[in-house]
Amino acid sequence: MKPDKTITSPDTLRKDRVPPGQHVTQNFPVLHHGDVPAIDLNKWNFRITGLVKKERTLSFSEFTALPITQVLSDIHCVTTWTRLDNLWEGISTGAIKDLVQILPAAKFAIVHAAGGFTTNLPMEDFFAEDVLFAMKYNGKQLEPEHGYPVRLIVPRLYFWKSAKWAEGVEFVAEDRPGFWEQRGYHMHGDPWKEERRT
Repeated sequence: MKPDKTITSPDTLRKDRVPPGQHVTQNFPVLHHGDVPAIDLNKWNFRITGLVKKERTLSFSEFTALPITQVLSDIHCVTTWTRLDNLWEGISTGAIKDLVQILPAAKFAIVHAAGGFTTNLPMEDFFAEDVLFAMKYNGKQLEPEHGYPVRLIVPRLYFWKSAKWAEGVEFVAEDRPGFWEQRGYHMHGDPWKEERRT
């Protein structure tokens, strides 16, 4: 299916695209906590919960029927590697916004993923134009170790914010630490400010 929209992440347009303390790699290292989950697409769903007028649950077929967006971005991992020019394809977070009425009290998004994993994002970061729930990477279906079937991609923050095996988003009034933030990682994670740990 041809993407409805193609976006270049603003960070890829910087004169110097490598944040402080980072080095460029051509590899795509695999880093995550625990084992790769076995996900049954017949049972997978995407839940939109929290401070919305009416919560919604989408099956995999309903989710993949949403408008498709392509994003060209760089990756900046907190472990100091950067990978340039990555092409993602999936569902823009803007398309999620169109599915529900988010209440004015909502200030943060908590993304939920398999195994109870979570990550927290301010609304302006979650709904940035280059943020999406990716299903393809460089033209191919995501591999399980990289987040198949759906992975959040937040190009302008450290890559731990790009949660693998995403299953939904919860809108909340107050920020609360996600999995890695509970273990000492920064609540925001801007690589240009080296927001690595608290």
